[in-house]
Amino acid sequence: MLAGHRTWIFEQKPVILSTGTVGGPFEANGAIAEDFDLLHADLWLGQDSYEKAHKVLFEEACQKAMEKGGIQKDQVQFILAGDLINQITPTSFASRTIGAPYFGLFGACSTSMEGLALGAYIVNTKGAKYLLTGASSHDTAVEKQFRYPTEYGGQKPPTAQWTVTGAGAALLCDSGEGPRVTSATIGRVIDMGLTDPFNMGGAMAPAAVDTIEAHLKERNI
Repeated sequence: MLAGHRTWIFEQKPVILSTGTVGGPFEANGAIAEDFDLLHADLWLGQDSYEKAHKVLFEEACQKAMEKGGIQKDQVQFILAGDLINQITPTSFASRTIGAPYFGLFGACSTSMEGLALGAYIVNTKGAKYLLTGASSHDTAVEKQFRYPTEYGGQKPPTAQWTVTGAGAALLCDSGEGPRVTSATIGRVIDMGLTDPFNMGGAMAPAAVDTIEAHLKERNI
């Protein structure tokens, strides 16, 4: 059901049955290391390129979500996911490994919530019983997409954000125990002219505020 201009209400309240989270060495030394299911000490993950390592991150996150949810990969009806690389190739190849029908998403940082919103919509309308949704990135693979290749050795200012090496996947289901997705408010592009590639948080903040305000208004909270 549509509430207001851009908020979906999910009457069936799809369930996040389980999640899978995988991180790299920087994340292993962070403040929330215990929140990851799996952490890697090496950026290569045993692969011969960072892009292949990126693929492995998402494969492992999906596998963890399926293991914790108690299902096999042939029970997954759709995958909705993406990453930060051109043509979202790591996610596409990971989805080939899993074998489920695949919707490739590219919303950069918003991909995780974009997939969760669309996935909940599909499950809510009985379009699927089980689906996986998630997002991933690999600092060394994707840094060149938005700033400079790591090999270039460019110096970052102290305020620059750090692209995560990690992946997260959620297993959505039409029933079961777990957090429920009750609604989703879809954001819009708000461009205030910020052009600093080292301050992407500042570029995204206006859209985040606009979306939160719309959600509170349209849900009458």
